[in-house]
Amino acid sequence: MFFEGNAHKFGNDINTDYIISGKYKFKTLDMVELASHVMEDLDPDFSSKVTPGDFIVAGTNFGCGSSREQAPLVIKYARVSAVLAKSFARIFYRNAINTGLPVVECDTDLINEGDVLEVDLSQGFVKNKSSGVSIPIKPLPGVMIKILNDGGLSAHFKKYGDFNF
Repeated sequence: MFFEGNAHKFGNDINTDYIISGKYKFKTLDMVELASHVMEDLDPDFSSKVTPGDFIVAGTNFGCGSSREQAPLVIKYARVSAVLAKSFARIFYRNAINTGLPVVECDTDLINEGDVLEVDLSQGFVKNKSSGVSIPIKPLPGVMIKILNDGGLSAHFKKYGDFNF
């Protein structure tokens, strides 16, 4: 899995309510509509700045807070290719994999807002094309790569009828 795009940088402890505000997530199930409000409380212009393939980059504990599947889904529907962070809240991490959103643990101090990044999950690195730095990533287990390649856990089950790892 290989991705290329621009970095949109946020800080530590980005909770699920920052990802998609409660004032929206209970009004509609339309993920395209919800994606137009992704990260809005932290950056009101985020949905108009993000382009398909871009990355959300954060510090520690990304996705903390409530266990809402809408959080990784709205990121995916905003056409963000992956979230890069120093660490993730456990339930967000698992929800992201299950919905087909790649999550990458790495040293995000070496990434600035607007940097052009290449992420290669199979080779295990992030290349910051803006600075020339190569950043190793914590490798994803093969089973998670397979789920991501299939588009998420539901798509994997539809394809194979069971876990088939």
